[in-house]
Amino acid sequence: MPVVDSVASENEGLLNVARLMMVSARTAPKSGGRDDVATLLVFGKEKDQIADEMEKMAGERNSKGFSRDGKNVRDSVAVVLIGVEGTKSFGINCGGCGFKTCKEFEAAVRGKGQDYTGPNCVFKSIDLGVALGSAAKIAMDHNADNRIMYRIGTAAMRLGLAKKSSVVMGIPISAKGKSIYFDRPA
Repeated sequence: MPVVDSVASENEGLLNVARLMMVSARTAPKSGGRDDVATLLVFGKEKDQIADEMEKMAGERNSKGFSRDGKNVRDSVAVVLIGVEGTKSFGINCGGCGFKTCKEFEAAVRGKGQDYTGPNCVFKSIDLGVALGSAAKIAMDHNADNRIMYRIGTAAMRLGLAKKSSVVMGIPISAKGKSIYFDRPA
């Protein structure tokens, strides 16, 4: 009779949960039904490359947060990246982006800030938030420890992942006796 130890089984289960998180992000409601959300599942050595980049950024920015979150990524089984192509307009002239009209927003010069490209349409940012919440809820429903992290997305973008997205966030997942994402130093 075959025997599967808990670590192998948990890791396989977490990868399945990550895939379900991607489905949830994809099917999350989007403004006007226009889908500009992108997802990626990263695990193994590629996940560790994100952790390496975060540690590099910690040194560059003198940021304990990047170092702490990089350790969380390294200690995770997988990371789900969720991004949005926020430099597209929604077309209703709401002004949430800081421009009077969507035409002005579309004509604006796109610039790369320290981490993201902008300006971004407020509705695309809302779509990203809804997709992130939907994915995190799936992880929670399956008792997979998770946390939405800005710093993961910035490192992933520096590595050239999620090329079409102007903003990316990451959700690492793990299964430990205690959540590594909340029971941690400040």
